Amino acid sequence: MLQEISHALGLIMGEDLILGIESSCDDTAVALVTRDGEVVSALTQSQVRIHAEWGGVFPELASRAHAAEIIPTIKAVMAEADIGPERVKAIAVTRGPGLIGPLMVGVNSATGLGMAWQKPVIGVNHLRGHLRSAALEGGKVKYPALVLLVSGGHTLLALMENADSVRILGASRDDSVGEAYDKTARLLGLGFPGGPEIDKLAKLGEPSIEFPRPMLREGLEFSFSGLKAAVARCVERAPNVDPANVAASFVAAVLDVLSSKCASALSETNARSLVVVGGVAASAQVRQRMSEVAASSGAELALPPLKWSTDNGAMIALAGWDYFVAGRNPALRPVARLSIQEF
Repeated sequence: MLQEISHALGLIMGEDLILGIESSCDDTAVALVTRDGEVVSALTQSQVRIHAEWGGVFPELASRAHAAEIIPTIKAVMAEADIGPERVKAIAVTRGPGLIGPLMVGVNSATGLGMAWQKPVIGVNHLRGHLRSAALEGGKVKYPALVLLVSGGHTLLALMENADSVRILGASRDDSVGEAYDKTARLLGLGFPGGPEIDKLAKLGEPSIEFPRPMLREGLEFSFSGLKAAVARCVERAPNVDPANVAASFVAAVLDVLSSKCASALSETNARSLVVVGGVAASAQVRQRMSEVAASSGAELALPPLKWSTDNGAMIALAGWDYFVAGRNPALRPVARLSIQEF
C-alpha cells in the first residue's frame, strides 16, 4: 500500500522517469523508474516455455520472441503508468553483454523510439544493471561494498568504492554458478531454468554426497566445471541415487564455495556491505547463507527484491540514470562480450 502511494505521489509531482529496456537473453523486460530507484511500472515477458524443450536458450527463437514482444511490452508499461513520452527523460537499453540477436532487437527498438520521441538513448552494460538492482525500491548500499554477482552467465567478486568504481577481485575460470545449476538440473531430468528446480528438490534431500568444493582455499577465483563433472559421474555410476540428495549435495557444495570466498574477501577489504545480485541471488538458500556470512563479518547484507534479482528493465533504467547524470554515452551498438568494468 505504501509503495502504491509513493508511486502515485511521484506521478502527481511530475517526477522525471527513465524507460529501461532489457533484452540480453530470454526475457523481454521494460520498466519506468525514478531517479531514486522507485519502480513506477514494469513488465517482463518470459520465454521459458519457448526454450524449455531445448534445455537452454535457443538464440534465434529468442530474437524472434523479442521482436514480437518488445513494442507491445513498452506500450503496456506506458499505459500502466498512464503517462506519455513527455514524462520520459531518457531511454536506457542493454547494449551488452548477451546474445547478439536479442541485443540488436533491444538496441534497434530503443533507437527508433528515441527518434520518434526525441529522447536521448543510453546504452547500458547489463552487468552494471545487476550491480544497481540492490538499490531498487528503497534498497540502500553502503560503500565501500563487496559485490557477489552470480547469474547464468557470470560469477565474480568485486569491490566497489562507489556506484561507479568496480575492481574485480575474482571471477570464474569456467562455468558460472547459474550454468552449473542448469546443467545439474538437466542431468537430473528437471525443467528449465534449472536454478529454481534444483532449489526446490534440494529442500527434500540430504547433503549426503561428498561433492568437491573447487578452489575452496585458492584465492578469490571460482571454478565450477569440476563440480558439474562430479555430479555427472555420480548420476552415471549410481543411476538409482536419490535425485533430492544429489540436488542437496550440489547446493551444499556451491554454498560452501560462495560463502568461503565472500568471507575471505570481507576479511581482506574494508567493505561495509555485502551485495549479492544476479539471478542466483533469488535462491532462498543463497540468501540465507549470505546473511550468515555478512552477520559474522560485521557487514550489512544488501539484496535486490526477489522480482528484481533476475534480468529486468528496472535495473537497466536505474543504471541508465547513473549514466545520464554523469553524462556518459557509450557507443550505442550491441556487444556480445563486455567487462563489468566497462560502461
